[in-house]
Amino acid sequence: MANEEAEKKKNTTSSEAKQPLKTAKKKALGWMEWLRGWFYLVYEMLFQRILASHLQNPMPLPPINDLTCIVTGSTSGIGREIARQLAEAGAHVVMAVRSTNRAQELIRKWQEEWSGKGLPLNIEVMELDLLSLDSVARFAEAWNARMAPVHVLINNAGIFSIGEPQRFSKDGYEEHMQVNHLAPAMLSILLLPSLIRGSPSRIINVNSTMHYVGFVDPEDMNVVSGKRKYTSVVGYGGSKLAQIMFSSILHKRLPAESGISVVCNTPGIVLTNVARDLPKFLQVGYRLIPYFIFNAEEGSRSTLFAATDPQISEYCEMLKADDWPVCAYISHDCRPTNASEEAHNIETSYKVWEKTLELVGLPSDAVERLIEGEEIKCRYGNSQE
Repeated sequence: MANEEAEKKKNTTSSEAKQPLKTAKKKALGWMEWLRGWFYLVYEMLFQRILASHLQNPMPLPPINDLTCIVTGSTSGIGREIARQLAEAGAHVVMAVRSTNRAQELIRKWQEEWSGKGLPLNIEVMELDLLSLDSVARFAEAWNARMAPVHVLINNAGIFSIGEPQRFSKDGYEEHMQVNHLAPAMLSILLLPSLIRGSPSRIINVNSTMHYVGFVDPEDMNVVSGKRKYTSVVGYGGSKLAQIMFSSILHKRLPAESGISVVCNTPGIVLTNVARDLPKFLQVGYRLIPYFIFNAEEGSRSTLFAATDPQISEYCEMLKADDWPVCAYISHDCRPTNASEEAHNIETSYKVWEKTLELVGLPSDAVERLIEGEEIKCRYGNSQE
């Protein structure tokens, strides 16, 4: 009997030893990941111009006369360049912006400069404020009501309030997380009916190398629990990582027959209006190294490439067939590259997906229902329950 009990105990111990140990919840990036992330940032700033030396500026675009492209944040920086170049290449461009007056002034200027070079530019303006989820929902409702296609949605608008204290939108979310991730994610889901009409179509999310130093806790996306000290780098880096994670799951959940590709890209280190938020002495330094930093036209190239290159769709399908954990990620030199190690954390990505849909007031099966042609209810906008 004693031998039997000893054998039983031995087998039980052996069985327990084979059980996978429960891993502790990750609370932040490891110091090696953190150092590697900053190395990537410094490397990109120092060598981006050399790595992208094979690219033409401005980037030549294929014929896109039949495309309708929505570009958020298109009154300044790379967004303005993206909208202008798409329009000059023949696309119907929708400038989705907060300041409609400023956009109209830009259109008048562009039309005058383009006069005599071809047909008038096909550009229109629609109001969109990413700091208001009601505004996002209303924009999508207004566009979908046209029953018109969207061939390319470019989620370009973003903020990086360097050195500023933590701020929250009127919806109650940390501003970096809302503008850079929650609102674009919500817009992408709500515009799926129009993207299906435009199939083959693309969702392009303008991301950042800063995601390499980002970390996302799906239970604390507002960074208010006190587990981590908030800084603008924590807010911005986390929002850009969340964008990749959400995009990767959207890429997986969209069936191949939908014809919708999901792509993230980095424009490189670009001299844009982000510099407005820097302390004065840093603004001076920022402008003293123009050789290393891209101007807006150079920074627009990877987004334009992701939006128009005919091979992008094939690349996305290849990743899907291989069950790659991350969606397509295009570097500033217009070549596919790898997102951060943390972006490959598929378990966290699914949690970010679920939490994002919850925060923006969409059902967990929103994608599947919209693909099937059903209507969904959103907590925001005119269709709220």
